[in-house]
Amino acid sequence: MRKFILLCLLVLASVAAAFLAVSGGQTGSSIHRSSSSAVSMTKNTDEVAAAAAAAKAFESSDKDGAGPPTVFDKILSGEWSSDKVYEDDDAFAFRDINPQAPTHILVIPKKRDGLTSLSNAREDQKSLLGHLMYVAQSVGKKECPDGFRLVVNDGKDGAQSVYHLHIHILGGRQMGWPPG
Repeated sequence: MRKFILLCLLVLASVAAAFLAVSGGQTGSSIHRSSSSAVSMTKNTDEVAAAAAAAKAFESSDKDGAGPPTVFDKILSGEWSSDKVYEDDDAFAFRDINPQAPTHILVIPKKRDGLTSLSNAREDQKSLLGHLMYVAQSVGKKECPDGFRLVVNDGKDGAQSVYHLHIHILGGRQMGWPPG
């Protein structure tokens, strides 16, 4: 009987490990969520708090629409280092220092020019926006051949924490739905 119980536990552990490997740990079930809900809620609360603080800092800045200098300005100036993935005259892509997926890359315009958020885009910036999307898909295909997700956070309720337009490339695992 003891051997039977041990065999059942071994089979159960193997099935569970295989399931988690296939699903990337993302089951979408309430059972899985309950085991990670505290971590998930903490991360979400931190992101929302950071977005609220960034929105407040942006709103209280110099009011010229540019906002205060951002971490991305420091990366572009060379003041701060980054793990560059791609660069051309208009776009810069680098690995996120706080990845939310095995692959997490940010694509930004090299000149902010009022593009603090997607909702601030002007008609004369349509070609730049298209170029940023093209760069994102090109980098995404190279880094995540099995698929990827592009995300743009916009404003306080969109959990935008850096007021310099940026596209997140997320991949390297199966993405869940709904995303937020």
